[in-house]
Amino acid sequence: MILKRNRKYLQIALNSTLNEATEIVRKLPFSERVLIEVGTPLIKIYGKRAISEIRSIIPSYMVADTKCTDLASRDVKMAAGAGAQAATCLGVAPVETIDKFIKECEKAGIDSMVDMMNVEDPVSILKSLEKAPDVVIIHRGVDETEFSEDKQIPFYQINEIKNNFDILLSVAGGDTIDEVQRSILNSADIVVVWKDFYQSTDETKDLAKEFLKEIR
Repeated sequence: MILKRNRKYLQIALNSTLNEATEIVRKLPFSERVLIEVGTPLIKIYGKRAISEIRSIIPSYMVADTKCTDLASRDVKMAAGAGAQAATCLGVAPVETIDKFIKECEKAGIDSMVDMMNVEDPVSILKSLEKAPDVVIIHRGVDETEFSEDKQIPFYQINEIKNNFDILLSVAGGDTIDEVQRSILNSADIVVVWKDFYQSTDETKDLAKEFLKEIR
């Protein structure tokens, strides 16, 4: 594992255009506690170029949000080859794919992250695997938030997982300071934000600093 267990991290997800992403990362404060996520939309549109170009601008830990559901070795080789330090696989993928994904990440020397969006019982999925991933992501999706305003981030899953596995927990889907604080209070190790970093603004740097202060 590349990430350290005794630290809390802010993960900034970039989901707009490659031009916006490069403008944003140029404004971000460099910190070992700031992780850069090359979002799924960027990877879909620009391929591994999105990872390599952002990597050339900022030396931060980089997550390729590939959301792998099949052909795990191909996704991992693409992410690692472009310079990412981690890749993601969906928890709803076949167990065989998740197992292959974790093995390939280990072989490539990058962290494996399994995203449990829309998974009701992450612990049962994790228990069915040959080996646990480096990071599990508890995730409330964007569409869920927009169409179900009362949909909550399943914070309760954090301790359920940590009581069974010695792994890091990431929380995605909350973008307010309040949700970031709740994530940390519920023992999250990584908090993912994206809405305030969809476009580059004069406040980008200060926003990153403000979020980082809440993650201790």
